[in-house]
Amino acid sequence: MRKTFLKSFLLFSVLILSQISFGKEKEEKHGGEGHGKDLKTEIKEYIQHHLQDSHDFSLFSYTEENGEHKYVGFPLPVILWDEGLKVFSSSKFHHGETLAEVDGNYYKLYHSKIYKTDADGTITYDAEHHPTNVKPLDFSITKNVVMIIVTGLLMLWLFSSLAKSYAKNNSIPTGVGRFFEPIVLYIRDDIARPNIGEKRYQKYMPFLLTIFFFIWFLNMFGMTPLGINVTGNLAVTTALAVLTFIITNFTGTKDYWMHQFNPLGDSLPWYGKIPLYIILVPIELLGLIIKPFSLLIRLYANMQAGHIVIGSLIGLMFIFKSWIGSPLSFGLAFAIMLIEVLVALLQAYIFTMLSALYFGFASEEHEHEHDHEAELSH
Repeated sequence: MRKTFLKSFLLFSVLILSQISFGKEKEEKHGGEGHGKDLKTEIKEYIQHHLQDSHDFSLFSYTEENGEHKYVGFPLPVILWDEGLKVFSSSKFHHGETLAEVDGNYYKLYHSKIYKTDADGTITYDAEHHPTNVKPLDFSITKNVVMIIVTGLLMLWLFSSLAKSYAKNNSIPTGVGRFFEPIVLYIRDDIARPNIGEKRYQKYMPFLLTIFFFIWFLNMFGMTPLGINVTGNLAVTTALAVLTFIITNFTGTKDYWMHQFNPLGDSLPWYGKIPLYIILVPIELLGLIIKPFSLLIRLYANMQAGHIVIGSLIGLMFIFKSWIGSPLSFGLAFAIMLIEVLVALLQAYIFTMLSALYFGFASEEHEHEHDHEAELSH
């Protein structure tokens, strides 16, 4: 037990110290460039930079003695549609420090977005200080896309191996499959069956298993000091929620849709329903949108908040710069990171559980139909 705790402490210490080193390099970079910004502004900008997607994959960075900032990582392909297809390497931007010239056009990376500009890199603004430059359609392979692909390949390899071990060992998993089998059985027996029903749960199992492990793995990748924040991206959580919305409504039974448009059933005559239906039917239809919206906001907000809190606590170490404040900030960051490991699993569970509930609503069948079928059979 003591050895396990010591290993966990060392692991999280390395992760936090890695994050601290990134923050320090960011501070040194901006300080060396003489932007004149105070430390709190630097910390805020670094946290925002960490939360954003990027067109390159930086593993870490350092500052040489001459003040030159070096990045260690690899560029990613930039794919734009601007009066034709433009494909080039993100290394042309040099992390936003230079312009990219492609076919006589100039592009600038500004706040993680690509704008078309002139040879001087001019960015124009409106009254609210929003860029007014033309923004080409961006289909680039960004850092978040890379991690989605990596997670997909990891899941494919992992569960293909698990299936093969079942086939070779008479349905007995081996290796890492022993760890994942209880989780798969839990999703089947404690999430899918009770919420969807014994008759229909099997057709939803592939999606429920995929969405659980997909969110969980991405959340855990987000705990690493690589600056990966996939599930804290609103576009990603929206896509996941839309999938749940589509599956729910395209697999809904007749009773499910009858409930949306006839929530009172046959309990009242038609002339007594009209006043109530003016209120109830719009509420039921609005609920179709509110359900996936709650899914995407819950996942997005929780993961985004966790990154912000940890980044803020690490930033406090550079503000305090004392033997009392800095260790306290480190201890709090360590505790929050432990909690975030639980939150990473919990958010995957909640998303899967609520999706199963919605699938259960869509699969509902009223007993009167079964009774009517029984009468016809006699």
